[in-house]
Amino acid sequence: MTAHDPTEAKREMLRTAINIAAFERPALEAREGQVWDTQELQRDFTVHGFLAPMVSVTRKADGKRGVLLFQHLPRFYFNFQPMWPAPRPGASNKGASA
Repeated sequence: MTAHDPTEAKREMLRTAINIAAFERPALEAREGQVWDTQELQRDFTVHGFLAPMVSVTRKADGKRGVLLFQHLPRFYFNFQPMWPAPRPGASNKGASA
């Protein structure tokens, strides 16, 4: 039995909307701001997983976790949204729940 994914229908609509009007890089940058190709993504982020049209990442520059959107062809990543605060250097996990 397959588990129900409550986000599947919304992700499918978003994925279709992104890919039906996929942009070349200059147009995507004009629309979304900073854009990464696959090599730039690997340089700037640690990738944790894909759930199209989103990818879960940690930004290497500051340790912020978040998500990026991506279009399939041409493959570009964009719209970084931080989801969790970056850990402070030297901060303790005291009192944090598992």
